[in-house]
Amino acid sequence: MALKQLTPASYRSDVWNDWCPGCGNFGIVAAMTQAFAELGLAPESTVVVSGIGCSGKTPHFLNVEGIHTLHGRSLPYAEGIRLANPNLTVVVNAGDGDLLGIGVGHFVSLGRRNIDMTVIMHDNTVYGLTKGQAAPTLGRGLQPKALPKPNIQDAINPIALALASGYTFIARGYTSRVKHLKEIIKQAIEHKGSAFIDVLQPCVTYDNIHTVEYYNKRVYDLQEVEKWDPVVKSQEEAPQKMAQAMLKAYEGGDRIPIGVFYVNPNVPTYEERLNERLKTYSQMPPAAQEIDRAGVPLIGNEGFERIFSKYVVTVG
Repeated sequence: MALKQLTPASYRSDVWNDWCPGCGNFGIVAAMTQAFAELGLAPESTVVVSGIGCSGKTPHFLNVEGIHTLHGRSLPYAEGIRLANPNLTVVVNAGDGDLLGIGVGHFVSLGRRNIDMTVIMHDNTVYGLTKGQAAPTLGRGLQPKALPKPNIQDAINPIALALASGYTFIARGYTSRVKHLKEIIKQAIEHKGSAFIDVLQPCVTYDNIHTVEYYNKRVYDLQEVEKWDPVVKSQEEAPQKMAQAMLKAYEGGDRIPIGVFYVNPNVPTYEERLNERLKTYSQMPPAAQEIDRAGVPLIGNEGFERIFSKYVVTVG
């Protein structure tokens, strides 16, 4: 199929979608497939990786390469895919509980590395698949209907954590503004480096606080309402642009900003750093290396013993 013939429907699978009617995840998939189509991404060269939870089902509903991984481990799995084959477009879909709970260490590490991939966080403040427990993005004192008592922990601020971790593209979207989210996803994929999108995604089943009505009254687009420039023109400008974004990250209450918070194209990607150290990396990444011929390994047991002999430790 020629790339010009691709439409959003080209990226949809025939798997029955069993998300709750009205779930914000439908908006994320719609925005993502529209972005893929407008960018002309080849399905066979596009990989969507997910973890556990409602968002974990995303690859099942897409006609691209997909991996449904373990709880909290979507990021290192996706990093391995991207570094093994830097010719692939890698997009992670994971929930706030997955990324900022058990997976928060991997979230910080990806920001440090600046690997060229996109992370879309389904932010609904609850663990939807396991019946509405408080996720790391739920504020202290709030009590969605599944909680017997108000939440006792403070919330993680995803935008602030992404800024502190080193992500070079940071944005927030909202599932009821599909076209706006689609444009953010396109920008994130085209950005060279680690891109993070916090997507406000109402859980219609368990979160009776952060509803569509709640967000509709509060969200506003940074790029439309204010003279807002999130792009770092030179590395010397980075601290000021980061401070500007941090202030907006903590804006809440009756005004919740969406849009692009911070973009720094001046930081080398991890792939570029690898290529500086291993000059053949870009031409011959791991996925392109020959490991056998006619089913016979190029390095047998004797070869492995020779290569790794100096690392062998004898005990006793």
